[in-house]
Parts: sequence; structure tokens; C-alpha cells
Amino acid sequence: MSARLPPAARRLLAARATISVGQGAMGVDFALYARALHWSPGFLGATVGAGILFGGGLTALAGPLSDRFGRKPFLCAYLAAVVAAAGFAAVSARAAVVAGAAIVAGFGRGAVGVPGAFGAVQQAWLADQVEGQALSRSLARNAAVGFFATAAGTFLGGLPQVWRQALPGALAYRPLFGLVAVTTLMSLVLLLRLAEPRRPAHAAAPARDAREQAAENRLLLRLAGINALNGVGIGLTGPLLSWWLAARFGAGPGQIGPAIGLVLLASGLATLLAGRLGTRFGLVRVVVAMRSVGLGLQVALPFAPGFGWAMAAYAGRTVLNRGTVGQRQALVMGAVRGHRRGLAASVSGVSTQLPRAVGPWLAGLLFGAGWFAAPFLLASVFQAAYLLLYRRVFAAVDRR
Repeated sequence: MSARLPPAARRLLAARATISVGQGAMGVDFALYARALHWSPGFLGATVGAGILFGGGLTALAGPLSDRFGRKPFLCAYLAAVVAAAGFAAVSARAAVVAGAAIVAGFGRGAVGVPGAFGAVQQAWLADQVEGQALSRSLARNAAVGFFATAAGTFLGGLPQVWRQALPGALAYRPLFGLVAVTTLMSLVLLLRLAEPRRPAHAAAPARDAREQAAENRLLLRLAGINALNGVGIGLTGPLLSWWLAARFGAGPGQIGPAIGLVLLASGLATLLAGRLGTRFGLVRVVVAMRSVGLGLQVALPFAPGFGWAMAAYAGRTVLNRGTVGQRQALVMGAVRGHRRGLAASVSGVSTQLPRAVGPWLAGLLFGAGWFAAPFLLASVFQAAYLLLYRRVFAAVDRR
């Protein structure tokens, strides 16, 4: 899949794949672990929200600074912190320890594959390796690799069902924190062995540079506004999905993990297909068409009569929504000059993550009140507004 990519780009894809395995398992099981520890939905939602805020803050700092000082130092320092956090959570079930580890390492955000600031800086580093039409293909491959590896992790998320006799109750989930530590360490080793060339100084005519920068800033400001709508919608539904499935249908990790794994495998394939369709029909058209259908399935999801129907609606919604990730990233990376890609990735990430932090807290309160459909319907309103504005903002960028 990545045979034509430069060696550095292939190493970056491998690092993303490796870290995504452990994060995929935790995306399924963290909410279930919290439930086994008798955390309230409100406390779980607040913890996940704090983790998203922490990751957003890191992204806001790391992206622009990596434009100036390089991508590698920020990625390696953050991965080392994730290894330490996962190690602490593996040996202690104290609420303060587990919640602190979740905040640092991004546990509980759903099956997103990458924690904290990793995604934005890694995308910018990958974009440094390719140009032109290859940028869209490379970011589509990057997203697909993340989905496939996260899917593998979600299958591993079913392991607590296997050893529940030997490790009863909440103990069954503790080994998965060790899995996160190991896979994150492997990703760190891959990046430590990757040389990053010295970043060239940017030189441009002052007047031309000022005009281009002003145009880019206006686009990034609009991007931040519409991403905020999308972020709230994601936060309302993704992080507490496992909790909702367990509370509504009595499903456990043995059912939820493999089901979400299959959905992510399909999402990876959809990402590659969307990359081909985007080249032919335009990135914005493909994004809006796929996500519009996914929006209808999200409205239907909370009214599913059984676990199978709920997972079918979730599968369709997720495949169509996440299949557009590479295309949306390519539009953002292609809209700015190379020396500002870290900033663009940070704006894109932070403007999604910070509003997203509100979602788990609000969803936890709604679930605690017994309003199981409300988070999904409210999320649909936000994401419908996002789609309407997305087409208007990015149509000109797509044509360019």
C-alpha cells in the first residue's frame, strides 16, 4: 500500500500503525473498565473531556513549534509520556491514577487510533515528505493504516472476556494498559531511528508573503469555526459508545470489541476508496455526499431495537464519516504553504478537540439522567450544520 512512498514516509506510517493497536483496544475497553470500577457516567465523561482538552492544548503548542524546531522532538517526548502513563495505570486502579493516565494518554476518546498531539504533528511530518496529488493519496493511506491497526486493537479489546475467570471484574482490563505501553514504546523506537532533515528557512517577498499569509489565516479561521461544530458532535457520541451499548443492550467486551474492529476495517477500505473518488469527482463533493448519508444513520442509531441493529447503524455511519478523514486532511494541508503545515494541522486538531471535550461531559450527564437518545440527536444537529458550512468554505480550495 505504501510501496511508492519515500522511506521516511513509510516509517511514519509504521509508527502510526504501531501506536494505534494499543489505542484501539483502549478505545473499546476504557469506558467498560470505568464502569467495572463503578465510576459514574458524569465522572467518566469529565475525565475523557479533560483528556481531550489536554490533548488539544498540546496540539496547539506542538504544531506551530514543530514548524520551527522540527517534528521529531515533540512526537518522541509525548510518546515517552504516554508509555509512563500507561505503565502507572497497569499497576494501580486508584481513580486519581487511572484518570490522570487517561488525561495524559488520551484513553477513552473512542477508537481514534492516536492520542493527544501525535496526530497533528505526525500528519505535518508526513506532508513534508510529499507534494501535489501525492499529498492526498499519502494522507488517505495514513488514515487507512490507522484504521486497520486500530481495528486490530479493538479485536484485542475482547480479550478481557477470555481471561475473566483468572482475572475477575475490573482486573480483566488491567493487562490492556500494558499493551498500550508496549505498542507506544515500539512506535517511539521507530521514530527515534528516523532522521529528520534540517528545516529550510522560509524566504518570500514581504508583500507577497503577507498577502498569502492573510489568505491562509482567513481560511484557517473559518476551518476552526466549522470544526468546532463537528467536534461537539463527535464528543457527544464516540467516547461513551461502549458504555451506551453495555447499558442499553447488556453487551460486553467480547461483543463490542470485534464489532467495532470490523467497522474500522471497513473504514480503512472506505478511506482508500474515497481517495480515488476524490481525485475523480472532487474532495469536497465526496466528503459531503458520504457524510450526509452517515448523518441519516446517526439519527436512526439510538432507536435501534437490538445490539445487531445498533451496530449496523453505527457501522454505516462510521464507515462513511471516517472514510473521508484523509480527504479532509489533504484539503487542509494543501491549503497552506509547506512551512505552515504544522500550524494548519494544529488549528484543525485543536478546533475539533477543544469543543469535543464538552461532548463526553454532556453525554455523561444525559446518560445518567436516562436520556439515551439525546446525545445522538443533539450530535446530528451539530454535524448537519458542519456539513452545510464545510461545502461553502472549502469548495474554492478544492477547485484550486
